[in-house]
Amino acid sequence: MGVQSKYINGRRITDDDTIDIVTMVYGGLVNKKIVAQLQALQCNAIGLSGADANIIPATKRPLKEIDGERIDFGWVGDIDNGKLNSGNLKLLLDAAFTPVFAPLTHDGRGHILNTNADTIASTLAVGLSSFYKVRLIYCFEKKGVLEDVNNNDSVILNINKEKYKQLLDENRLFEGILPKIDNAFAAIDAGVNEVLIGDAKDLLKNTTNKTEGTLITG
Repeated sequence: MGVQSKYINGRRITDDDTIDIVTMVYGGLVNKKIVAQLQALQCNAIGLSGADANIIPATKRPLKEIDGERIDFGWVGDIDNGKLNSGNLKLLLDAAFTPVFAPLTHDGRGHILNTNADTIASTLAVGLSSFYKVRLIYCFEKKGVLEDVNNNDSVILNINKEKYKQLLDENRLFEGILPKIDNAFAAIDAGVNEVLIGDAKDLLKNTTNKTEGTLITG
C-alpha cells in the first residue's frame, strides 16, 4: 500500500498509517480467513481482537530511552494481565465458540494498539487458568527447543526450571529461543499448568496427551 515500515533497533514503529494496515490485515484478512477455514472443519470459530467485549484492554507504550534517545513506538500496546476480562472470554467458551484472536488490543480511548502475538497468547492462557487446566502452545517452524539449531531432530522433550538453568550454564541453547522459554516460565508462574513449544504442523496432536515438541513445566 506504499507505506514504508519503520524500525528502531529491530523494533517496529507503529505509526498512524501502520496501525490502519495491521488492523486491516490482522483483524480482517488473516483473522477471517482462519475463521472461515475452521468453520469448514465444523469448528464454530469467532474472530476477535482484544477490543471486542473489552477482553484485552492495554496501555499505549510510553516513550522509552534507547542509547540516550527517547523513542516513541507509536500505537503499540502493553498488557496488564490483571485487567484481562477473562469472564467475558469464558462466556464465549461456555457458549461453545472457539475464539480466534488477532494480535490487537485497545486503550479504552478509541485507539487500536498493535500487540505482540506471543504476549496475547500468554495473557489469554493466564486468564483462563483461573477456570481451567491450561496448556499454552507456542507454534513456530521448528519441532521444538533444539540442542543443535542446525539439527531439527535434536528436540529437548522436557524442560523444567532446573533443566533450563543447566542448559543455560552449559550454553546449549540458541539465543533466539530464550525469549519464548522465558515467556513460558512467566506464564507458568502466573498459573498456566504447562507450555508446549513445537511445530505448527503438530498443533492438533499437541492438544492431546501424546505431544511432539518441548513440554515446559515448573
